[in-house]
Amino acid sequence: MAVLMLTGAGWWYARHWQPSPDEYPVQGVDVDAGSGAIHWGTARGQGVDFAYVLATAGDTVRDPGFESHWAALPANGIRRGAMHRYSLCSPAVAQADHFNASVPRTLDALPVAVDFAFAPDCAARPRRDALIADIRAFLERVERHMGKPALIRVTGEFEDEYRLSTAIDRTFWGRRRFLPPSDLARGWRMWQASDLRIVDGFERPVNWNVAAQ
Repeated sequence: MAVLMLTGAGWWYARHWQPSPDEYPVQGVDVDAGSGAIHWGTARGQGVDFAYVLATAGDTVRDPGFESHWAALPANGIRRGAMHRYSLCSPAVAQADHFNASVPRTLDALPVAVDFAFAPDCAARPRRDALIADIRAFLERVERHMGKPALIRVTGEFEDEYRLSTAIDRTFWGRRRFLPPSDLARGWRMWQASDLRIVDGFERPVNWNVAAQ
């Protein structure tokens, strides 16, 4: 019984934990259609300063929740950024054009985030030099459209394989539960600290992120 109580207490703590607001005063979330219903006014009251919203993936997918979230965020005093989920199975230029056609250039937008992770539906593993060249071509087109340098989000597994942070001169967004990322050559500007957190205003657990000062 004591073990069960400790386990339950640990799980409750994990679901409610966030990095210290004193150390990281700017905190927020990233969402997509799978995040479920969101009441952004309530979320703002729970300390959500910004939200990244998935807009596109690969060269054909548009997230069905993007437009409604994109419109609701400024109305609730939350800074907004768009995200693209990069696919190793789609041409880089086609992905960039798909994103640019789906996301308007908006003066108040945060830098676009480009997410790199291995996907179960894509077995392609290009050579590192070829991938780096493709990413640079993608970034050139997207950044010209958006008017700002991009933010690169990468999983530890992807970074171990391709070492993007040693080749791409951009700011990085690391992903590691509970502990700051330590595997990025350029350090991190953003940190996804939890994908378990329960927050009022969200139907499901959220990806909780903080910005470095």
